[in-house]
Amino acid sequence: MDPERQRQAEQRRRERRWDLFGPYLAERAWATVREDYSENGDVWRYFPHDHARSRAYRWNEDGLLGFSDDHQRLCFALALWNERDPILKERLFGVTGPQGNHGEDVKEVYFYLDNTPTHSYMRALYKYPQAAYPYERLLAESARRSRTEPEFELVDAGVFDEGRYFDVFVEYAKAGPTDILIRITAHNRGPEPAPLHLLPTLWFRNTWAWSGDPRVPSLTPIDRPDGLPAIVAEHRELGELWFVADAAGELLFTDNETNAARLWGAENRTAHVKDAFHRHVVDREPGVLAADGTKSAVHLRAVVAPGASWTVRLRLSQKTESPQCPSEPVAGPGFAPFAEFDAVMQARRAEADTFYDGVRAHMTDDERQVFRQAIAGLLWSKQFYHYIVRDWLAGDPAQPPPPRERASGRNVDWKHLYNHHVMSMPDTWEYPWYAAWDLAFHCLPLALVDPEFAKAQLDLLTREWFLHPNGAMPAYEWNFSDVNPPVFAWATWRVYKIEQRHGGHGDRAFLEAMFHKLLLHFTWWVNRKDSAGKNIFQGGFLGLDNIGVFDRSAGLPRGGVLEQSDATAWMGMFSLNMMTIALELAQGNPVYEKIASKFFEHFLSIADAMNNLGGEGIGLWDDQDEFFYDVLHLPDGRALRLRARSLVGLIPLLAVETVEPLLLEQMPGFRHRLEWFLAHRPDLARLVSRWYEPGAGERRLLALVRGSRMKRLLRRMLDPKEFLSDYGVRSLSKIHATEPYRLHIDGSTLSIGYEPGESRTGLFGGNSNWRGPVWFPINYLIIEALQKFHHYYSDDFRVECPTGSGNYMSIREIADELSRRLTRLFLPDARGRRPYAGDDPRQRDPHWREHLQFHEYFHGDTGQGLGASHQTGWTALVAKLLLQQCPKADDDH
Repeated sequence: MDPERQRQAEQRRRERRWDLFGPYLAERAWATVREDYSENGDVWRYFPHDHARSRAYRWNEDGLLGFSDDHQRLCFALALWNERDPILKERLFGVTGPQGNHGEDVKEVYFYLDNTPTHSYMRALYKYPQAAYPYERLLAESARRSRTEPEFELVDAGVFDEGRYFDVFVEYAKAGPTDILIRITAHNRGPEPAPLHLLPTLWFRNTWAWSGDPRVPSLTPIDRPDGLPAIVAEHRELGELWFVADAAGELLFTDNETNAARLWGAENRTAHVKDAFHRHVVDREPGVLAADGTKSAVHLRAVVAPGASWTVRLRLSQKTESPQCPSEPVAGPGFAPFAEFDAVMQARRAEADTFYDGVRAHMTDDERQVFRQAIAGLLWSKQFYHYIVRDWLAGDPAQPPPPRERASGRNVDWKHLYNHHVMSMPDTWEYPWYAAWDLAFHCLPLALVDPEFAKAQLDLLTREWFLHPNGAMPAYEWNFSDVNPPVFAWATWRVYKIEQRHGGHGDRAFLEAMFHKLLLHFTWWVNRKDSAGKNIFQGGFLGLDNIGVFDRSAGLPRGGVLEQSDATAWMGMFSLNMMTIALELAQGNPVYEKIASKFFEHFLSIADAMNNLGGEGIGLWDDQDEFFYDVLHLPDGRALRLRARSLVGLIPLLAVETVEPLLLEQMPGFRHRLEWFLAHRPDLARLVSRWYEPGAGERRLLALVRGSRMKRLLRRMLDPKEFLSDYGVRSLSKIHATEPYRLHIDGSTLSIGYEPGESRTGLFGGNSNWRGPVWFPINYLIIEALQKFHHYYSDDFRVECPTGSGNYMSIREIADELSRRLTRLFLPDARGRRPYAGDDPRQRDPHWREHLQFHEYFHGDTGQGLGASHQTGWTALVAKLLLQQCPKADDDH
């Protein structure tokens, strides 16, 4: 067992808490729902970036490429100054929703380069301009640009021209669970010497001001015989930790308290406030520092020659973690904290190499690089998330009460929700909050390297302090009541199978516990989202934001009811997922055979409604267009198919499962109940399930779309003139570029057209776009569905791919082709160009080309990365695709 897996085993056995400290510090806590105590819920204006340096946070902290403990009591991050910026660079800057022409957008350049599951080694890069950071220009240009223009990014401002910037690398290595080595290296890439101030900052999250708790932690300077700057941190729960730097510098202290005088002209609660270091270093204001406090830094300065670098080493440790002197702290007089520093750092990096070599066997060097950085971004996006809704609604004892509007406002129905955990976030700046369906996708690549954390995340969202008593799952902090696609049963099954395949066993206790909680969620869907009781579902926007001609979660035109192709298909898929899990559990407990039968019956009822086999009204399937559409039912009795050709009509492909003949032999009770049901409903057996037509290996197929209908859907999906891009399946058919869909209703016209890049509408803040770009999560599910279809149909069933090419492939070959198109986004082509990076000339620069970003979505024609630049969460599925493409990869379905 390699050292990293040994650490994981120690953690699993609860012998050592290797996960106590990690990258749990967000890149943004300002302008979040948690910090909003306004009357009108205007998050972005209530807590702007300009307040962040002066205003103590209530719920979460943020910082630049930092870390914290798992309850964010003690935090560490970088702070920088180039002697030109108007403020210290303590956190990442970006435009908020109203400021950006495409919604929120971080305006910085940074990369997550490496990380291990126990965070024993972490590495990241921040590119810091030597010119003044163009705050005002970024705001002004973003405000000037329309939605039809691209976003104005930091690189567009010219601040990186001629290499006039610092590459600031930060590395963390653990000598023990609470013994953390920190190395910061700044490279001057420019042609001239340049000054740089480095302020490694250690502070406590303010947990005392809100409750009036008198037990305030402390940071105090201590003397060392060698003169190195050192600090002792004391906290009632963490104990005593010591922090020391290897270079002489000025120790700075203040309190993590709000500067109310600066912000509102009010009296400050304490004499020393949060922004003291900025005022001391940048403004040179005297008398702002304290002798000790709850926020501290070591102030270091150097002039770095062109092409040269400057390295600073630091160490944070408890007394018991010193490997040389177990009873003495690293700042103690008898211990040299940097004697073995470089050796430990080198060892942890080598152990990370060994760990990943064991996961990525048989990949090319380029594929290995993409895999490792994708996983690194996923692990760096583990964040401490704190939001106790009842307390947020009621207000804090030591603070003024919140506005009256809060009592009937956002998330008032989620008083049970108690968020106080490390969670997998979509993005640490643009989405510094969990989203339920995003998290489900995160768990697949996480399971490749840390199945325990992946299982814990799925379990967490279904625990009683997350799952609503009525069975609803919290969507995201802006509105926990929004509805996300029900993919947790799918993720649960996939994580179980991944661990079984790669770890040698499946965790049945986890599977069984999840199954029972998912029963509650399934029941909520059936009772709340099937308004007419016809097995046709209405889920709202379902995570696809602006994919509809109108906001599917808002009031519908003329008060109608929208029967959704995607919602109904998701429920078909949910039914099959639950049936599959029940059949697995039935191998150890025959009681689950009966439950599996119930989900089989439920699936067929949904399939009947989906295909309009009952003959009632207008169906979701359109024979003329050979496609599935949403249907809008109006109060006057009319029903309108919304003929926008989108992923909404392809999602029915995802509801597919095969049943092995051996399983039927082992479970005669299940087989008997199925055959009885099918004997009484031969229409469903013949038209939907193909139950009496065994496929490859005598398998049975359950699917919402049968062979001929599947071929017709695939003909559209694989058509380059419609859905098939060089980089995956588009979210909207390209035919709508020249033929926009228009809905004429109530004297007005609503329309939707093909938009391959960033959103041109303001729906859902304009942040994301499902009207043409390629998105990883649905593409991944399509690939899995095709693999399952191939299990049944084998190589004999062939489909033209691309449509119109005359080239026919098996369904498995089509799945493999889609997988290659997606991974191609990140792999260098013959010219060394990575499609996701567009035509950026920096792809030829050795200081840029090997550092990757994993975007939220990708241009439907060019593959350029768009949206959140670090949404490695579900885009990290590229790691799973790369692993599946390996020559010796096995199927872990």
